[in-house]
Amino acid sequence: MTSKEIPIVGQPAAAQNDRDDEPTFPPYAGPAFLSYGFRPFFLGAALFAGLAVLIWIALFAGKAQAEFLYPPREWHVHEMLFGFIPALIAGFLLTSMPNWTDRIPLRGVPLLFLFLVWLAGRLLTAVGSAFSAVVDGAFLVLLAVYVWREIIAAGCWDRTPIGVLVSFYAGANILFHLSALRAVPTDLPERLALSVMTLMLTIIGGRLTPTFTREFLADRNIAKVPEVFSLIDGTAIVLVLVGVITWVLQPESAWAGVMLVVAGLASMVRLLRWRGWRTWREPLVMILHVGYGWIGLFLLALGASILGIGFSSENAVHFLTTGAMGAMTLAVMTRASLGHTGRPRHADRLTVAIYLLVNVGALLRIVAPHSETPTDLIYTILGLSALCWSGAYLLFAFHYGPYLVRPSLDE
Repeated sequence: MTSKEIPIVGQPAAAQNDRDDEPTFPPYAGPAFLSYGFRPFFLGAALFAGLAVLIWIALFAGKAQAEFLYPPREWHVHEMLFGFIPALIAGFLLTSMPNWTDRIPLRGVPLLFLFLVWLAGRLLTAVGSAFSAVVDGAFLVLLAVYVWREIIAAGCWDRTPIGVLVSFYAGANILFHLSALRAVPTDLPERLALSVMTLMLTIIGGRLTPTFTREFLADRNIAKVPEVFSLIDGTAIVLVLVGVITWVLQPESAWAGVMLVVAGLASMVRLLRWRGWRTWREPLVMILHVGYGWIGLFLLALGASILGIGFSSENAVHFLTTGAMGAMTLAVMTRASLGHTGRPRHADRLTVAIYLLVNVGALLRIVAPHSETPTDLIYTILGLSALCWSGAYLLFAFHYGPYLVRPSLDE
């Protein structure tokens, strides 16, 4: 795995490009599947997302019944925000932290243990065991402990925002369980989780996108490559931070709506600065711009919904959960799975199909009318959305699964 493959958050691009040699770690003789965190967690998350969304639609439409730990709506929200997404966060961080710190990656038995804790949380929640709240809550706590341990041991204090965000995410999950087990509304932990994810995508996605765009354009001798970080980027990040904090604290205030709209506009200006349209020849890069665009649209739609304009708040949230999270996570998953297994970083036809499916699924989910008494039309639209969105992750598992379980080509 090269240090270029996952850029260093907060470090100038020139400094990154100077690190051509990957960190040297002791040889690993165990199963390839447990050699890096992206392997089990990307595959596990893809399979889980593909199945869980289809189960949710069946429950929502009344075609199936299940005795989960929480009612169907809370189960769906929890498993997407605190089951599916944390697995992707773990896959990314367990792979990138060794590059950031030059410390040995978590692999072998310790990696297997962490993956089994995540998997146990999904299974116990599905069978309705209250013990699942303890197991599931422990996963993000363990991940936060790992991140902080690596930051402190390596003295990588510029990674502190990542540690803070993972810690807040772990706290939001615990708060969700405490609320749901007492049958009180889970609105606050849901907003906390959505806000943390927005900030993570804004910070990390906002680093990956221009970095890989510069790399792509430079390889083709295209002039005027975008800078990785500028005053525009810093301003956009601050505005997003202020917007989501205001939304968490005062979700129905006009001030929250205005700040979210301003943050959305700043995010779109930031996106345009990267000139993503020039990467259309390589979908592996272009999809990063699409994913970041969904973040700006989410902020605009959520702010407008609070102000009583446009989409309902439920549909606005799906700009983030199905659009930004779907496109950006698959962008990172496909690129990392190719680059870290010794394969050319190029999107083949099946990869392009994955990108199309997840974005079509997101669009269908957003345009589905919101109603307390769903009609056959709404069920149809939501069903098609689920098939497309979950199909994208199942196709990833089918296409990239063999890459993740086998040794890298360059080993």
